[in-house]
Amino acid sequence: MRVISGIAGGIPLVAPKTDLRPTMDRVKGAIFDSLGEAVVGARFLDLFAGSGALGIEALSRGAVSATLVEKEPRAVESIYSNLTKTRLQGAVVHPLDIFSFLHKVAVPGGYDFILADPPYAKAKGERDFGVELLSDPALARALAPGGLFILEKLPGAPLPTDKGWELIRERRYGATEVAYLRLCVVE
Repeated sequence: MRVISGIAGGIPLVAPKTDLRPTMDRVKGAIFDSLGEAVVGARFLDLFAGSGALGIEALSRGAVSATLVEKEPRAVESIYSNLTKTRLQGAVVHPLDIFSFLHKVAVPGGYDFILADPPYAKAKGERDFGVELLSDPALARALAPGGLFILEKLPGAPLPTDKGWELIRERRYGATEVAYLRLCVVE
């Protein structure tokens, strides 16, 4: 795992020694390549940040800020280690549950891009964080007008687009699917 591009490109990143599943470099590269120049000067929120790889990639490619939210202590240690290695500025780390962050800390309209790589619900009855996020009005409040919510999920897992979200595109990368969503504009 490494920073793919930008001013910290090529720097290897430390993954936490946990059961967390880091975003594959191939997926991370595809997400940021699809965003292109929109990354420059943008404000990112990385939910379920893990190693911080997505937020760090954003900063390396020119984002003005990246807020990384992760509650697992070993993962938070990895984030700080990776930020030290890359020497990137503009990161703020919140060692919190993502819903607590969204409801109590997130700045309304404060993020141009919100990234989430939650644990996947693999069996019936398991918690589906993607569905919970899309159903939570706090996520919509945190997104800037015209912003994108980018969600990693199991391929084929349904999304509740009846909650005011419009699915812009989905791309599959092996065992991961990336959904790009925007808030529906009410006229």
